[in-house]
Amino acid sequence: MLLSKQEIQHIAKLARLDLTEAELEKYGGQLSNVLSYIDQLKEVDVKGVEPTAQVTGLGNVLREDKVEDWDKAEIEAALADAPEKEGRFIKVKRVIE
Repeated sequence: MLLSKQEIQHIAKLARLDLTEAELEKYGGQLSNVLSYIDQLKEVDVKGVEPTAQVTGLGNVLREDKVEDWDKAEIEAALADAPEKEGRFIKVKRVIE
């Protein structure tokens, strides 16, 4: 599937990417190749293949989230490297308004 230059520009705008002409050409070709591959996948006969969201059979492998108490020396060591702190917390710049 070959995308037009206008379609690539529109996709870049939606992604808030300011691309140069060379980047439009390069990434446009790459995206067209990806979409062509997806078109090929649409032709694969999957009759009799059971749908699945994952193939490993593994469940949640993450540890349980729990609060850990640090001793005073560990807290002071962590805070010593922080550029800004407030009480016993590292202060960071707000990222959500």
